[in-house]
Amino acid sequence: MKKPIVFALFLALAVGTPSRPVLAEIAPSISSRPCVILLHGLARTKTSMMTLEQSLIHAGFDVVNQGYPSRSAPIEALAEKALTTARQTCADDSAPDVVTHSMGGILLRSYAQAHPKLDWGRVVMLAPPNHGSGIIDEHGDRKWFQLLNGPAAEQLKTGGLPDRLPSVPFEAGVIAGSQSLNPATSALVDGIDDGKVSIESTKVAGMRAHITLPVTHTFMMHNPKVMAQTLMFLKTGRFEVSMTTVQAVKYLKAGN
Repeated sequence: MKKPIVFALFLALAVGTPSRPVLAEIAPSISSRPCVILLHGLARTKTSMMTLEQSLIHAGFDVVNQGYPSRSAPIEALAEKALTTARQTCADDSAPDVVTHSMGGILLRSYAQAHPKLDWGRVVMLAPPNHGSGIIDEHGDRKWFQLLNGPAAEQLKTGGLPDRLPSVPFEAGVIAGSQSLNPATSALVDGIDDGKVSIESTKVAGMRAHITLPVTHTFMMHNPKVMAQTLMFLKTGRFEVSMTTVQAVKYLKAGN
């Protein structure tokens, strides 16, 4: 039983049995919380999204932090199982919001293509390889790389699956990173990058907004500015380019 329901029942017991109109007022407040699905990236787990999960819960969202075995199957199969499960968990919200990291964004795009009649809320894509990555071009065919990363990784080469997907059918905001922790991997990526994906590769046809922040691919979802910009887009459909770190922390604390 979810906490808001427990609270509502506790309140009812504390003040006596409410009349039907009062119960009717309680019920909408329980179901009115928007649902947001979180999808992690390749070779990660849902633990990598927990900091972001907590910030969104604090802001009033019901959060489904959906894990999936990212190295076990192709993207299409991973997407079908993970997003079907997540949407079922968000059963009270027929158009859930979604926040993805890296390959999670490609899972969402693949699933949306396979299920064109489904509705979606706002979507924030963190460092999505929407046009693949030069790292996959260099290493994707090698046995050791395939053993470490599974069949989905090879689909992320430039000109691969992401480039064959249609424009996004939802209100999408994209956050790209411009700092790298690994010069060796950055050398395989054309243009300014976050260590794995270039800024240009994150862009996708149909997106509503795009912002670049000085963060790295691996840890961007823990950055206060990334979390605040994510929350702002989910709430308003826009990014605030001038937001400072101090302002981001205040925004997250307020929950707005």
